[in-house]
Amino acid sequence: MAEFVTIELPAEPTTRGVALLRIDRPPMNLVDTQLAREVAAAAATVAEHPGVAALIVYGDERVFSAGDEMRELAELDAGQAAAMAADLQAALGCLTRVPQPTVAAITGYCLGAGLELALGADHRIVGDNVKLGLPQIKAGLIPLSGIRRLSLLIGASRAKDLVYTGRLVDAEEAAALGLVDEVVPPDDVLTAARTWAAQFVTAAPRALAAAKAVFEAGPHGHSAAVTEWSALFETDDTRVGTRTYAAEGPNSAVFTGR
Repeated sequence: MAEFVTIELPAEPTTRGVALLRIDRPPMNLVDTQLAREVAAAAATVAEHPGVAALIVYGDERVFSAGDEMRELAELDAGQAAAMAADLQAALGCLTRVPQPTVAAITGYCLGAGLELALGADHRIVGDNVKLGLPQIKAGLIPLSGIRRLSLLIGASRAKDLVYTGRLVDAEEAAALGLVDEVVPPDDVLTAARTWAAQFVTAAPRALAAAKAVFEAGPHGHSAAVTEWSALFETDDTRVGTRTYAAEGPNSAVFTGR
């Protein structure tokens, strides 16, 4: 049983719905190795669940995550850090391996490893009072998982500014940078995330997973698209979808995920 993470799955396995992954390590949801592993395990459970159409990742009304658990990191030597780095990096990037669309619903602080986790989501919705940043440089460290993804998201120059300075940005600047996708009142963050996620309940899950795989392929996305596109013609959804689209137009197919 996880200590710091809970998952709410759709009530009926045969009916697709939205899952909610909640981070609960009060008071500030600091990310230690246990929490990172629990989030990764929860994400893997969601990834394999046939009833999940989309995933929301959320902290609580006060904070998403205030960052790395520095008390744990302060006890590591170089050998211990090297032994855990690859696993911790993979855990912080776990949302990229979820084939369903994912959205980070962010309130309060989203810093350090918390932001690195959120950067793996497909969509980020924040309250207008948030503070976001990667302040690890102020502890003599660097982000373990977020540098490449941040650079791809907002460009290398702006990513370097955030990483090198460790400065925090507010919701307005985060939106201008392209770091977040939606800014809403703090009390509306989870509701807005549910609205975004709900649009995928009737979508074609295999096609969504294929599209996500192409995005994640990065510089190899062009060839990945050939593989993913071709493989979709083995699915019932593509057979039904193409025929229904031709006969009745978009938004008329009923997709089953097969």
